[in-house]
Amino acid sequence: MYAIVETGGKQYKVEPQSTIKVEKLEAKVGEEVILPNVLMVEKMGEIKVGAPYVKNARIKASVMEQDKHKKVVIFKYKPKKRVRVKTGHRQPYTQLKVVEIIAE
Repeated sequence: MYAIVETGGKQYKVEPQSTIKVEKLEAKVGEEVILPNVLMVEKMGEIKVGAPYVKNARIKASVMEQDKHKKVVIFKYKPKKRVRVKTGHRQPYTQLKVVEIIAE
């Protein structure tokens, strides 16, 4: 059994007991969150595809950690103009462990 879920503008394939890193969610470590935007569910060979979302389907997951990804360095350079700009960015994320896929 697996499902395709949308969160943070991205789509993820999830299975029970799998872990995923999604865009930051406002939840504390240890809390359970419900992801309602399920695009597709596969159960025992039967596939349900939503238009755009599957009715009465949701993903129950628990928050494992709130952290930031590795730093991405942005370096802008313009030749012969003495322009050199170096900045960095660390995108925050939430790591989720899928508890169950609810599809009725």
